Formats: sequence, C-alpha cells, structure tokens
Amino acid sequence: MWEQIGAGLINALQPFNLFLAIAGLTGGILIGALPGLTATMGVALMVPLTFAMNPTSGLIMLGAIYSGAIYGGSNAAILINTPGTPSSVATTFDGWPMCRAGKADEALNASLLSSAFGGIVGTLFLLFLAAPLARLALKFGAPEFFWLCIFGLSTIAAMSAGNVFKGLVSGALGLLVSTIGLDPIEGVPRFTFGYYPLVQGIEVIPAMIGLFSFSQVINLVGSRQKYIADYKPNPGAFMRVVRKLWKDCKMILTRSSVIGAIVGILPGAGGEIASIIAYNESKRWDRNPSRYGTGIVEGVAASESANNATIGGSLIPMLCLGIPGSAVAAVMMGALLVHGITPGFKIFTASGNLAYTFIVSLLVVNVLMVLVGSLLIKGTARVLNVPTSYVGVAIVALSIIGSYAIRNSMVDVMIMIFFGLVGHFGSRIGLDTGAMALGIILGPIVEENLGKSIALAGADGSVFKVFFTHPISLILIVLTVLSVITPWLLSRRRGCSTKEAVDGVQS
Repeated sequence: MWEQIGAGLINALQPFNLFLAIAGLTGGILIGALPGLTATMGVALMVPLTFAMNPTSGLIMLGAIYSGAIYGGSNAAILINTPGTPSSVATTFDGWPMCRAGKADEALNASLLSSAFGGIVGTLFLLFLAAPLARLALKFGAPEFFWLCIFGLSTIAAMSAGNVFKGLVSGALGLLVSTIGLDPIEGVPRFTFGYYPLVQGIEVIPAMIGLFSFSQVINLVGSRQKYIADYKPNPGAFMRVVRKLWKDCKMILTRSSVIGAIVGILPGAGGEIASIIAYNESKRWDRNPSRYGTGIVEGVAASESANNATIGGSLIPMLCLGIPGSAVAAVMMGALLVHGITPGFKIFTASGNLAYTFIVSLLVVNVLMVLVGSLLIKGTARVLNVPTSYVGVAIVALSIIGSYAIRNSMVDVMIMIFFGLVGHFGSRIGLDTGAMALGIILGPIVEENLGKSIALAGADGSVFKVFFTHPISLILIVLTVLSVITPWLLSRRRGCSTKEAVDGVQS
C-alpha cells in the first residue's frame, strides 16, 4: 500500500498534473463564489475536457474543481452573506458578522485554512478507512436516514438558544415550504394553488439566495451605508488566524472534520447537513455559546472544516461500492465509466495506480488551496471597498442569474425574490433564517425517508421494529435527545456556577 501511495504522490506532482490541479482549484473557487453556480455544475461542465486526457489527469482536475468550489462558497458567504454553495449556509452565521465588524481578512483566512484542514482529514479517511466506512454506509437505510435528518433538525434548539420558540417556528415554516410540489410517494401535487410550475417544488438554491442575499440587499439599501463594512487590508491577518486556529480551535477543527467525513459517506446527506451539525456541536460544547453568531473564528472554522471533509467522505462509497455519495461524486463516477473504469473494491487492485494517484492528489490539492486561496483573498476582499450602491446592483444581478441558471426558469427568480422579502421582514420579527433554511434543505429528505420507512413498516407489520430497533437508529435517537436537552442542561449548569460565584463574592 505504501509503495502505491508513494507512486501516486510522484504522479500527482508531475508538472502537467500540478497545472491541472491549480487550474481546477482556481476555476472551482470562482465557481463556488458565484451564487447559484454549484460544484456539481462546475465539475459537469469540465467532464468533456477529460475525454482527451488520460483518466488520472482528468480525475485530478475534477477533484480540484470539487474542492475549490466547496471552499469558494465561503467567500460569498462571508463578504455578501450569500452562501455560494448550499454547504456554506452555516458559514454566514459568523462569517458575515466578522465582515461587518471589519474582520473580513480574518474570516476569509480562517475559512481557507479550515477548508484545507477539513479536506486533508476527509482525504485521509478515504485513504485509510475506505473499506470499513463503505460497509457502514451500506447499513444506512430509510429509517437511519430519517433519524439522521431529525438529528440535524434538532440543532435548531441550539441555533436558536435565545428564542427557541421562534427558531422552531422558523424551522417548521421551512419544512412546510419543502412540501410544495409533487408528493414523493404518491406523485400527487400539493400546495401548488393551481399554478403548474410549482409542481417542480421549491429549489433549494434560489430559496437560499433569497433568504441570505437578496434580503441583505434590501437591508443595505435601507441602512443607507456607503460601504458594506469599514474594511482596511490587514497584512498580519493570515498569521494571526494561524495562531488562533492552533491555540483555540484544534478540537473544533478535528471534531468538525470527523463529522464531515462520516456524514459525507452517506449518499444524499451532503456538506450542508455536515456543516450545520458541526457548527451546532461546536456551539453546544463551547464555554460561552452565546458568542456564536456574533462573529467569531470558531464558527467559521467549524462550518468550513466540516463541509470540505465531506469531499473525501463522499468519494468513499463511489470508489469502493460504485454508489455515489454526492451529486458531484455521481458526475465523477460517470467520467470514470466513460474511460472504461468501473468503480468498486476492485479499483484498488485492477486500477490501483489511478485510485491512489487520485486520492493522494486530493492531499496535494488541499495544500495548494492555501496558496491559491491566499492570492485570491487579496482581490476578493476588496469588494468591501466598492460603494454599496454598486455592490447591491451586482448582488441583485448575480442573484437573478444564479437563480435562473438552476432550471432555466423565471419561476426560480420569483422564488428568490419572495424569499428575499421573507428574509427581510422575517428578521424584523425575530424569525431565524438559518433555521428556516435548515428546514427547506432537510424537509425533502425527511419526507422521502419517512414514507419509505412507513412502507417498510407496513410490509414488516411493525412500525416500532422498523424505527426503534436498528442499532444505528437507536444511536441517532439518543443523539437527537441529547441535542435537544443539552443546551438546557448547559445553561442551567452555567447559571448555577454563576450563582455560586456571586454567593462566594457576597460572603
């Protein structure tokens, strides 16, 4: 194995492959930073170019685009409060407040370094733990996916610690929105109000663009600020963030990366679930969780390390089992099949040189990401020095283009505008846009797997047996209960500690 890893490293460092990795990274970062342009879209567009290359070089380029796009989404999330990709939703929670406080350089560098760290951890999982994790993924059926999503939804309690009721209402509204369209089991239109285009349902990306981007344009115009933030370039930001991550965020980065890698192996789960769960766990176990959402490096680190770790995780079932763990992995699997290579356990023996070169190249790509990303940060952060009126026009234009590009439908543009208004007026009455986004993202997965589980229960004759007897389901149920009650227990414990401290001072 080590000989193959060494040979893979030599192949990955060949000049042509390095050039493809850098080009793919640069293109991927730019694609990810543009709202509405997803990693799947970027990789799919480049697949035809790989037909003229050898399979190894083609895979290296596609892997670099994938990694760059997932990281690139954080740039828009931080600078204009717009998740460039759905997996960057949690990055807006602290990235945008940091930007507004004049710490855009720190937020961007924290995102870059955390993304590289998470990507490396996810790739190490792929390199050394592919077989056992692939077998674990096979044990996930509809009931397990249902409870995983319920666990994800339980994070609303911690996300909305200040007002849990409004957080739950926001999440419920998101779930309600996700039911618009065809019923996934019976194929019956629901909540379309006789308007046929809504049969397609509410696309996640236009809704996210509206909630986080278009709503901010309305807020910026209303505030009459000349600039988005009082931004001045800070040459020492990179090293300051390195020291901060090393001193205070080692545990957060490790925990979030492991969460991302494990969630990534589950087909259909994705970086958005991983980043939100990782963000929630970091907030839950922090000594002062009220800091989260105010603009801290820890929040950015948790989200970005998790969503980039899912890259390596999502490739495990694709390479080992021939089951794509994500939409991008499905596109890459198609590219392999075109080259006559069938994914599965035999790929590590029949095409070991290709498999290990590709995996090792992801490690190289994540190291290169720090270099390429550092150069791009110097330019991207300067958007804050552009007058708000120009930035607002640019954001509106990108929001419309990004929403329309998903399905070439003006309905998605109208959906984006509608959710922009919901985000603007909802924030005024205390609705949590993050919780609403979580409901919209997880709603379809919850409903689909709930329907499948009920069908299994009907065939098996026992709802209890299907939902509550599988070991993985029981673990997820316990985690969900802990997720709901832990914020209350921790707040009570902190309250008791504060009271004891006050009593000690008084005595």
